Amino acid sequence: MNTKNIRNTFNWIILCGSTFIVCLFLGVILWDIFSKGFSSLSWRFVSTFPTNGMTEGGILPAIVGTVILTFITTLFAVPFGVACAIYLNEYAKPSLLTNIIRASIRNLAGIPSIIYGLFGLALFVQAFHLGTSILSAGLTLGLLSLPYIITTTEEALKRIPNSLREATLALGVTQAETIKDVVLPVALPGILTGVILTLSRAAGETAPILFTGVAFYINGVSSSANQEFMALPYHLYMLSTQHNAIEQVRPLAYGTATVLILLVFLLNIIAFYVRFKNRTQD
Repeated sequence: MNTKNIRNTFNWIILCGSTFIVCLFLGVILWDIFSKGFSSLSWRFVSTFPTNGMTEGGILPAIVGTVILTFITTLFAVPFGVACAIYLNEYAKPSLLTNIIRASIRNLAGIPSIIYGLFGLALFVQAFHLGTSILSAGLTLGLLSLPYIITTTEEALKRIPNSLREATLALGVTQAETIKDVVLPVALPGILTGVILTLSRAAGETAPILFTGVAFYINGVSSSANQEFMALPYHLYMLSTQHNAIEQVRPLAYGTATVLILLVFLLNIIAFYVRFKNRTQD
């Protein structure tokens, strides 16, 4: 066996070992949560309101708030993110300004989420006078999601061969029509996967919504964009660290964590299904 084969074998062992260790720790965490959380799951738990100082009852307001929050984030982040990626990849010419914009977008993706929360407080809650509401929180999460959506969409567009664009342009098709009818349909699986995975990450964020509208308890379901709301990640945080009877509500905390993980898994499954379906149609 030559040196190259030895190096490749060593790298493969390191890769497999690292993957196994990560999956092992992930499996331990999931087993701990699911083994303690599934006992709390029931139709009553997901369809009723909290009662008796959050020590009994269900988490319906938190589930509804999380769904509405994710919907608002989607409406704000996806159109702007995809449009920005299309401009950067298809229209913007290579220049210093374009490189600065791309570098700024990637730097924004690395900013701690709590900074987005403080920025959302200053911009949406105070400057735009939206108040602490689910709308302010959704827009803040939209800002947090934008860099990821732009980056994943641009990477999906870069994978499309330029020969495909040149062939359609040679037939007299305009650039806008080429992007709409040729480039985007081919890149759609990658775009949708990146978008849904980004939204699943946003659905589990606590810090950005902490300052912009989430509440510990609301006696009802938020029906207006200008109201405060409950959300699963913040509800879990409060039950686990701030409740005055932490040991008593620990089963509810594990149940909430299980529901949140299942929600994230559902979004991931949807992403994989959409990608597989579009690839099959192609």
